[in-house]
Amino acid sequence: MTVIDDEKDTQPDFGPTTIPNTAAELSDLETATTNEQENSSSSTDPEKRSSSSNDGGGFAPIRPGTTTSLNTRQRRLSIETIDTLRRERSNNGWGCDDMEEDAAGTGGVIAPYNHSSSNPPDGAAAEAAAAEAVVHDPFEVGWEGGDSDPLCPRSFPEWRKWMIIGITSVGSFCVTNASASYTATYAQMNEEFHASRLVATLGLSTFVLGIALGPFWSPLAEFYGRRPIYLCSFAGFILWLIPSAVSQNIETMIIARFFQGLAGSAFLSVSGGTVGDLFTRDTMLAPMAIFALAPFVGPSTGPLVGGLINTYTGWRWTHYVLLIWASVLLVSIALLVPETYHPVLLKKKAQKLRKETGDDRWRAPIEKSTKSVSKTVAYSLLRPFQILIFEPMAVVLNIYSAVLLGLLYLFFGAFPLIFRTNYGFNLWQVGLTFMGLLVAMIIACLSTPLWTKLRHGMVAKRHKETGVLRDEPEDQLPPVIFGAPLITGGLFWFGFTTYPEVHWIVPIIGSGVFGLGMSFAFTGIFTFLVDAYPRYAASALASNALVRCTFAAAFPLFGMQMYEALGFQWATGLVAFVTLVLMPFPYIFFRYGKKIRARSRYATTT
Repeated sequence: MTVIDDEKDTQPDFGPTTIPNTAAELSDLETATTNEQENSSSSTDPEKRSSSSNDGGGFAPIRPGTTTSLNTRQRRLSIETIDTLRRERSNNGWGCDDMEEDAAGTGGVIAPYNHSSSNPPDGAAAEAAAAEAVVHDPFEVGWEGGDSDPLCPRSFPEWRKWMIIGITSVGSFCVTNASASYTATYAQMNEEFHASRLVATLGLSTFVLGIALGPFWSPLAEFYGRRPIYLCSFAGFILWLIPSAVSQNIETMIIARFFQGLAGSAFLSVSGGTVGDLFTRDTMLAPMAIFALAPFVGPSTGPLVGGLINTYTGWRWTHYVLLIWASVLLVSIALLVPETYHPVLLKKKAQKLRKETGDDRWRAPIEKSTKSVSKTVAYSLLRPFQILIFEPMAVVLNIYSAVLLGLLYLFFGAFPLIFRTNYGFNLWQVGLTFMGLLVAMIIACLSTPLWTKLRHGMVAKRHKETGVLRDEPEDQLPPVIFGAPLITGGLFWFGFTTYPEVHWIVPIIGSGVFGLGMSFAFTGIFTFLVDAYPRYAASALASNALVRCTFAAAFPLFGMQMYEALGFQWATGLVAFVTLVLMPFPYIFFRYGKKIRARSRYATTT
């Protein structure tokens, strides 16, 4: 049995159980139980724990507990809440398995970040909660007053939160836009470097391969926080844009493009948790929708941005514009985006308390971690491949999303070929043909509340039928099921309307239908992987990114040859048939996913 098997199959010892016998202890227990129930159903991040039930929202100094239970602030955590911690820290790019192991070895436990109080429970509820209550270290540092703690990012003014979201979203947009705007430079650059179109396309493929390695940067946030990675990522991105702008041969361009993608991927992999750092579950829908849209809008607008630049000036200005853009963003991040990662902020708070009080017992939860950087990164490299080997559901859904992203990048070569040949479009007009995809992605983003309402309805129906109030990972698959026919239908629509006698708007609408289905599929697949593999969510998403970006890097290399050999109609028809073969799988997993998970090595079985 491997180490990872041990981590999954063996629950750590959460320390001694205490039965409350005073009103104060019951009050503390109710706080932990209430927080657990609220967060297990409506929150997904340990750092996102709201303290709306806490009336004393002000900041108060943390004081060591006494031996009297009335004066000791005891924080307790059930096994279900530990599951929530594990799930969301994995989502943010690092796991708390190491902290659980430490707890098992020393008898310590992991406490919620928020310190709050509540009214005591009574009767059977108190007895049931007491059965799973655990006494916590009174010197463990958390947010005093919950989210109202002045040091907690959720206490920031609304304008500041939205400014941070705006800057990080534009950063994600910049990186992904750079991947596609490069495609508009082919004609001028190839003439100067005497390179073929296939060789020039390697610059697109190497950039995407660099992005594929992004999830492996995520564990570094556990040790250094988000802000250092933001700054280092964009500094590296700018550094490698310079060789692209001044390169004198295609070899320099291809190498520089790989390191651009690698540096930019660090920003993409870490910044996703920023929304959860700043907003609670009930307020994050709008900022999350905006942030999630940015990485998909980038590739769709890249050909238009690059087309406008290369129509009216030289190809090197494509990289000069990116340099200016990224430099402004780096300055904005340095001046306006603070550290928002809760575990690292709590570590700094604990360090300050130790310095002010001279008491070295003050500790943040993250300081109980025993893993080294090398061990944490090693696990992040190993687990995605294990998931690809042992998890059939993850493999099929990864391949499905990989085909879709590969098609998107295939279109960067196919659209210019089709619309120039059939309709005589110039470079910037070809860029406008991608607006069908852009509009579709925006519509998909706006439909998010509808899918949320559908999931809530499924949970309510399950509760009525079984008496169990919980969601299942398969509840995330209806967008994929709905999007699958749109994907295949949109591809057939696009493919078999690319005739000169058919108006150019018709295939663009077809591409929009494909884009709508693709957006639904991506949303459903990503959230399913997170829910189905809660303990290894970061690894599941990393496996998806690896397969997706590998396909996205490969498809443009054979796309032009395929369209020239098969013709515009049957080249698109061929990939449409591929998606037709994959179409039933989301429904199969929706119906039988729970049975498949029961035999899984890494997926949750409940």
